[in-house]
Amino acid sequence: MSNIRRVHIVEAVVWLSIVLIFYFFSFEFDQEIEIYKYGATGWPRSILILLFFVTLGNFLHIHKKGSGIQLGRVGISDEQEEISYDDFNSIKKLIAILISPLIFALSLKPVGFYSATPFFIAVIIFLLGEKRIKWIISITLFIYFLLILLFMVVLNAPLPQGNVSPFYDFSALMLTLNTNLHQSLNF
Repeated sequence: MSNIRRVHIVEAVVWLSIVLIFYFFSFEFDQEIEIYKYGATGWPRSILILLFFVTLGNFLHIHKKGSGIQLGRVGISDEQEEISYDDFNSIKKLIAILISPLIFALSLKPVGFYSATPFFIAVIIFLLGEKRIKWIISITLFIYFLLILLFMVVLNAPLPQGNVSPFYDFSALMLTLNTNLHQSLNF
């Protein structure tokens, strides 16, 4: 027997409608770009494909297991935890979490994506509560590797390089490695 209710169908239809609407709008700016072989719509359409598969996967998961709370899942409890901002440290932490993406965005021009991103990821992981250095470093490297793989190898998207000397040199090294990889694999 299916665990799908009307609200699940409506949710899936809304998300699929968003995917379809944005996909059809993407034809309005479909142009070739010299440095990016997939054109102006490559990145938006890849996000739409991911959103389609996430919606489909969520729908199938609800069909099989339902949408109720499942025992043993991390981060889910039967009782809602009270959020209190009486403590000044929790307010500082909230402000730090909200301001860190702004600092990251401002650092992209002088420092560049390739150098600023690992620090941003590590800071966010730390601010969200992880204190073990080994885990912070390993998770940061994993996420950074996935981002580099997605943006440089798969999408071949140009990223901010920075203009301050050591960071710019690192960005140039990353771009050289990317060019050599694409030439060796005949992309």
